[in-house]
Amino acid sequence: MSTPTEESGTADRAGRRPTIKAVAAAAGVSTAAVSQAFNDKGRLSSTTRRRILDTALELGWSPSAPAAALRSARTRTLALVVRRPTDVLGADPHFSELITGIEGELAPRGYGLLLHLVAGAQEENVLYERLAAEGRVDGAVLTDARAVDPRPALLARLGLPAVLLGAPDRAAAVPSVGLGQQGAGVEEVVAHLLQLGHRRIAYVAGPEELQHTRLRHGAFDAALREAGVRPVAVLHTDFSEVSAVAATVALLDTADRPTAIVYANDSMAVCGMGAAQRAGLRVPRDLSVVGYDNLPLGRWLHPRLTTVDQQVQRVGAAAARVLLARCGEDVEAEPLNDRPRLVVRESTGPVPRRPPS
Repeated sequence: MSTPTEESGTADRAGRRPTIKAVAAAAGVSTAAVSQAFNDKGRLSSTTRRRILDTALELGWSPSAPAAALRSARTRTLALVVRRPTDVLGADPHFSELITGIEGELAPRGYGLLLHLVAGAQEENVLYERLAAEGRVDGAVLTDARAVDPRPALLARLGLPAVLLGAPDRAAAVPSVGLGQQGAGVEEVVAHLLQLGHRRIAYVAGPEELQHTRLRHGAFDAALREAGVRPVAVLHTDFSEVSAVAATVALLDTADRPTAIVYANDSMAVCGMGAAQRAGLRVPRDLSVVGYDNLPLGRWLHPRLTTVDQQVQRVGAAAARVLLARCGEDVEAEPLNDRPRLVVRESTGPVPRRPPS
């Protein structure tokens, strides 16, 4: 069955007509780039556009008029697919901040954002295939970059423009947008806690398969090791309130409990602070707590949360601009030259003194 992007051309020796996918493969580009070359849109270099056109001529392929008309009818809608349970998404302001940044770029240009929640990898991949086949969106924002991530290659194969949220990665099949030096913020956290005298430090991390979990965990271990300190524990969670509380309770219910706990995001840090206070501990007098994200809720607490600022809104806005440019809009991409930085507030303090025996 032909698709709107499999257009006319001279049949090969086997009787098959060349397709846009064949042109893209031969030219070493995506099908979206082939479309942009023929529509004279997007941000292709003159060299790339010339190579695509020459390849199409050599293969005997050209876009059909009906297909070109169909492609020109943009939906002006971009997809944001989030692999999270609905209760976790609703309780995590991170995505509210991210969406605010994205919408700040889309709304003035008449674009909308289509949000989908999925439970697993297979469901997410099927969704992208359906969105592309039905022509419901012009592009997609990929969240939660993973150590082994088939989505960029899938989106490139589908010819659907995409941008991946995560540390910059030139090897990715689609552009990735995020602050560089992901481990720098964690290194600052460890240095801050060590300076306060803490040596029993634990880390409540996110899922192991996520790229940022591995980067930050590695930075945490390396910074402690350089100081000759071993972590009390590293516990992985699914970012939910239940797992954050359970991890905190487990850490505090040990004979030699940590004097400081670092959490992978602010939402879990807030849950951890509550669990500690219910156990009769005072923050930061008995336990120092550090989050990650620098979300507004961290400033509303008492004590206010020490955290790492990764500029969530700005990253969302930058990702939207990159994706809009890939969709053919005349938009300049905003460079993200900064890195995550520690924001010290009131939830961290000197290591507690041991009571006299």
